[in-house]
Amino acid sequence: MSSVTNPSATLSRSEQKRSQVLDAAIDLFCCQGFFNTSMDEVARQAGVSKQTVYAHFGSKDELFVAAIESKCVAHQLTGDILTDAAEPESALMRFATQFSELIISPGAMAVFKTCVAQADSHPELSRLFYDAGPNHVLRLLADYLARVETHGRYHFGNTRHCAVRLCLMTFGELRLRLELGLEHQELLGSREQYVQECVQMFLKAYKLPETN
Repeated sequence: MSSVTNPSATLSRSEQKRSQVLDAAIDLFCCQGFFNTSMDEVARQAGVSKQTVYAHFGSKDELFVAAIESKCVAHQLTGDILTDAAEPESALMRFATQFSELIISPGAMAVFKTCVAQADSHPELSRLFYDAGPNHVLRLLADYLARVETHGRYHFGNTRHCAVRLCLMTFGELRLRLELGLEHQELLGSREQYVQECVQMFLKAYKLPETN
């Protein structure tokens, strides 16, 4: 009879507290926004002392960045998902699937809307979000495309531009409707097919002609 191991059981006490703080911060940032969330509230919701929060994260800015990065990790948007440069067809399909799930998740949408709403008065918040989220993903993808190119089957040129194209293609109509708060349920059933077609079109555009 097999047993299921609790992932938290493998964490040290310090790591468990850090995880508790991140979970609380993500919840509060999403529910009430960055500027309405205090470190005291994060500590109370996490069930730790304020000193513990500051021991792991030196400031609210640092905690916000770590929260965004943890969302990327939760959706497997790390270097581990883009390792096999010889098989971009499968790697990019996995990437696009995980990226698609992240950008339409309630948490990601809540943080994005908060940043947009505060962009004029607090542009530094948008910068923190951009660097920890979108820019992080674009760097990973651009670096991967450069490695793919060395195998001689695809030519991307400016891999940063190509990374932007693939990500924006993946946004699709669903993400647009979510940003505007419009009804979107009828798009959910075809979302997977849409993402697959985006990857196929993307790779077809950069594939080099077959040579004998």
